[in-house]
Amino acid sequence: MKHSAMLKDTLAELAQHKLRTFLTLLGMIFGVGAVIAMLNIGEGAEREALKTIETMGLRNIIVESKSFDEKTLLEHRKHSLGVSQSDLQAAVSTLPGITGFSAERQLETYAIISHSGKSEGVAVGVLPSYMELSSLPLASGRNFTEQEDLYAAQVAVLGSQMAANLFPAGDALGQYVKANHVWLQVIGVLAEPYNSQNEFQGIKLGGEQNQLFMPLQTAQNRFRSVPLEAELSSFRLQLAEGANSAVAARMLNHLLQQRHNDIDDFRLIVPAALLAQQEQTQKIFNIVMSCVAGISLLVGGIGIMNIMLATVLERTKEIGLLRAIGATKRDIKLQFVAESFTIAIVGGIAGILFGIILSELIAFYSGWAVSWSLPAIVLSFSICALIGIAFGVYPAIKASELDPITALQTD
Repeated sequence: MKHSAMLKDTLAELAQHKLRTFLTLLGMIFGVGAVIAMLNIGEGAEREALKTIETMGLRNIIVESKSFDEKTLLEHRKHSLGVSQSDLQAAVSTLPGITGFSAERQLETYAIISHSGKSEGVAVGVLPSYMELSSLPLASGRNFTEQEDLYAAQVAVLGSQMAANLFPAGDALGQYVKANHVWLQVIGVLAEPYNSQNEFQGIKLGGEQNQLFMPLQTAQNRFRSVPLEAELSSFRLQLAEGANSAVAARMLNHLLQQRHNDIDDFRLIVPAALLAQQEQTQKIFNIVMSCVAGISLLVGGIGIMNIMLATVLERTKEIGLLRAIGATKRDIKLQFVAESFTIAIVGGIAGILFGIILSELIAFYSGWAVSWSLPAIVLSFSICALIGIAFGVYPAIKASELDPITALQTD
């Protein structure tokens, strides 16, 4: 039998039983679609996690001061002064491979106003390197300099949301804002964030867009400290390229425990470790969901085998006639395998379209990120095609083994 004639006969046979063919296709469509949707969502989640970690700094180690009630804080301060600039200096001078550092001190603010508006938010004092280490690009203006920090200049960089609240009618650059009793000149405005997550692996994120940033020395010299408050809210260290963040974190934790007399008033955040944990969780999710979707493909393959076995019984006389006029066992096998393979291919193509639509619907209603994964599409389609061949082999063998004379005598 020529291949073109075989393909023509295959399509004609499938078209003759439209409803049965369609029902058989459904298993493959849902299976392929589910695999593609789950892997696309998994890929999207992984890329979002990487973007989130980039805002924290993949090579950074962050030390945060913990919050306590007044009684506990008073007890802790008998033994530890909390996170301080001396801790930062000790870490920079002790740990190997430190290429950058920054510090932050959150201020207790009761009002942030301008001549044209007011804003809820937080004022923080930071070192000039904070913006770079925190991946906070500017939309306009500039960052404050080390000279301005040294001399406690009264300048500020606003988050985009705070700038919009304080200056709804125009450009904030060059204008003045008042935080508590201190007037500050706006010299820069942060760009809109590309990451919308508020939390990652239990770590609170964001909030920078509703903050006012000033030089750290300005915050320390011109704003009153809260009694018993730690000198710094946090500081971060940037490691050299290729440095082992886990080893550096252990060394830093040991150093700070000694300096704080084993008082647990700080916590370490290692973005690289958070990313590894997220990737492991995502890998498990992908495996589980792919297995569930794979079961759908398996059920679809069983459906193909079932229909093909029923087709063999229906076409017994036709098979006998083909054998009588010269068709070989190999021709019969190829005919039935071609039919099951065609069902799988058509189901796979339809499944790809279904998977794309399903991914978009899930992303739209859940707010999850979707990233198209070509390997996921190729993998699911290939598995679908293999299932079509594998589950069509047994019915094809059954058909080819029919005795021509007995088959012709079948009613």
